[in-house]
Amino acid sequence: MGQTIAEKIISRHAGATVQAGDIAVVDVDGTMATDATAPFAIRAFREMGGTGLWDPERVSLVLDHATPAPNERVGNLHRLMREFASETGCTLYDVGEGICHQLMVEKGHVRPGDIFLGADSHTPTYGALGAFAVGVGSTDMAAVMLTGKTWLKVPQTVRIELTGELQPGVEPKDIILFLVGKLGIAGATYEAIEFAGEAVDTLSLAGRMTLANMVAEMGAKAALVDTRTLPSSYPFTPTAADEDAAYRAVHTFEISGLRPQISLPHAPDKVVAIDSALGTEVQSAFIGSCTNGRLEDLHAAAAVLQDRHVAPGVRLTIAPASRQVFNAAVRDGTVAILSAAGASFITSGCGPCVGTHQGVPGDGEVVISSSNRNFRGRMGNPRASIYLASPTVVAAAALTGKIVDPAEVLAEQGSP
Repeated sequence: MGQTIAEKIISRHAGATVQAGDIAVVDVDGTMATDATAPFAIRAFREMGGTGLWDPERVSLVLDHATPAPNERVGNLHRLMREFASETGCTLYDVGEGICHQLMVEKGHVRPGDIFLGADSHTPTYGALGAFAVGVGSTDMAAVMLTGKTWLKVPQTVRIELTGELQPGVEPKDIILFLVGKLGIAGATYEAIEFAGEAVDTLSLAGRMTLANMVAEMGAKAALVDTRTLPSSYPFTPTAADEDAAYRAVHTFEISGLRPQISLPHAPDKVVAIDSALGTEVQSAFIGSCTNGRLEDLHAAAAVLQDRHVAPGVRLTIAPASRQVFNAAVRDGTVAILSAAGASFITSGCGPCVGTHQGVPGDGEVVISSSNRNFRGRMGNPRASIYLASPTVVAAAALTGKIVDPAEVLAEQGSP
């Protein structure tokens, strides 16, 4: 019987051929933890008797969830991580360097064919590179930091084939919102998602990261995006599924007619075409997060907002995915365009998305966000309502003060 991409990668790391349902002990290529999870992992590591890491070069700690520290308690957790990194020699990305998932790809910590564990639920993002990347708890992370190994149950795989071409104003975020709506919040629990098809072939690495990122909102364990057409700056041998690989399910979607998608409060899988939400007034707009804070996302927002200004009474907050992204946006003029339009730039990090600080909405306010979750209270206030959308839709809503079709706004922008 043939193998899926997930089965092939796990087999290589286990040193034996495995199929879905098997239990495998595997060598791990890299690990990552954030200020939301690393302090617990460090304590567990020490309780296990750990003094030295299995390989300091393969362990990264990232300060991104509550940065700069909003209070004394968090400040001391940050200090704990800095001291641990100094003692063990692992990599530490301090305040402002960026969001963990952006940095792991941007800085080359994860590569195609790797098995990578991150103490964060959106670790499957690295599947955009064709890595088997899994989110784990802090105790599991501590054990891997100590041994360099982990065990896992080989997941079943759901294959999603995408055909067609996106229309103006429609982005990879719209694709993944549509898919989350179709499969549901638990539609792929403990399964791997394989993305393939002509529509995937045309996506940039950033677009592929957006797809892989939100498989977490389907309950999936990992995402594997077809890497045979991956734009890459380094050579690698792509891992492809066998023609006779066994899948739990295969879904094919033609996306040429896909409309911009909106996830309604208070669940990521409560997804509708934008037409069902037109006219909804917003008070706050957010562009950022590990889903959509990359340079092409800022470019998309700038295309809407150039020589324009956000609507009165609307706050537009932008958190670039990393310092590198921000600096690139400064150099090419994107930051100037967005700032002139009334956007406020904050520290590269996760703050508004997880509701730790820097953008907590008020009671009754409506937020439109390019992030990945909109559960009640997600952005820090259970009495606010969060709509999820693409950066283009978010920018168009910030411009008009309500949810609108971005194609119409872009058409007006291009008019003489």
